Amino acid sequence: MSTKVLIIGACGQIGTELTTALRNTYGFSNVIASDIRKSESDVFNQGTFELLDARDKDAIKACVEKHKITDVYLMAALLSATAEKNPDFAWDLNMNSLFHVLNLAKEKVIQKVFWPSSIAVFGENSPKKNTPQHTIMEPSTVYGISKLSGERWCEYYHKNYGVDVRSIRYPGIISWKANPGGGTTDYAVEIFHEAVQKGSYTCFLRDDTSLPMMFMDDAVRATINIMKAEPESVKVRSSYNIAAISFTPAELATAIQQIIPEFAIAYEPDSRQKIADTWPESIDDSTATADWNWSHEFDMKTIVSEMISNLQRVLV
Repeated sequence: MSTKVLIIGACGQIGTELTTALRNTYGFSNVIASDIRKSESDVFNQGTFELLDARDKDAIKACVEKHKITDVYLMAALLSATAEKNPDFAWDLNMNSLFHVLNLAKEKVIQKVFWPSSIAVFGENSPKKNTPQHTIMEPSTVYGISKLSGERWCEYYHKNYGVDVRSIRYPGIISWKANPGGGTTDYAVEIFHEAVQKGSYTCFLRDDTSLPMMFMDDAVRATINIMKAEPESVKVRSSYNIAAISFTPAELATAIQQIIPEFAIAYEPDSRQKIADTWPESIDDSTATADWNWSHEFDMKTIVSEMISNLQRVLV
């Protein structure tokens, strides 16, 4: 049977670019984008789009059966900073959508599931540097709690029901194509927009806050590659650490000033600083490398160059 893909939450920061990459991989007719509302992005005018509430199992099942879907990418979620403002809704969306998709896989309605986790699963007692694949995990945010709970359920469904579910823990994602979605690492996208448009930026984190980051192209490639890997190569069925680079706001500002010398940055930490303080500074992703050959391609210099050159083209 050929691969037929449904992306739930296709209009989000990662979902938008993942939709394009999956259509380039499997063909436009084989990839269905869906979300609770349609984005204005041209991406969603170039292929089939379905309005779909991730909390509605019957609607998901109907869409799966209508399009003969084999693989579901469940990208719908309320991210860290936004989830703290509405914890009940965050738990409902983040957890029940996962149960719906896992149960459809358990019922053999779909064959394979991708569900993203996050570095938010770690907590203040986790090792800060080179945080290992298996370690203490005591998240302090609703988002992190939901992601850690989801990891345990993914592994449970795999072990007990044979569900082919695959997951990676995303670090902060940097992209020039899509707006950030309400996360604690959003500054690393906002800073480029402000640098290009205004020449200055006020950061909501301290200058010395080091966090793991990744360019969107690497994140999308990791997502597709883990789904294309042979089942026996995917040995972790909770979620894999993946990593690229780590930097502080001050280090990023210095890198931007290499291209935009007049760029100025100020710091006014807000509630997101408390969240960032519980997260890792860097991630050990050697397990993903060993199991399915993961490696990142974009370093700090190439990320900064890509972001500024593309934003200067589309914003100025």
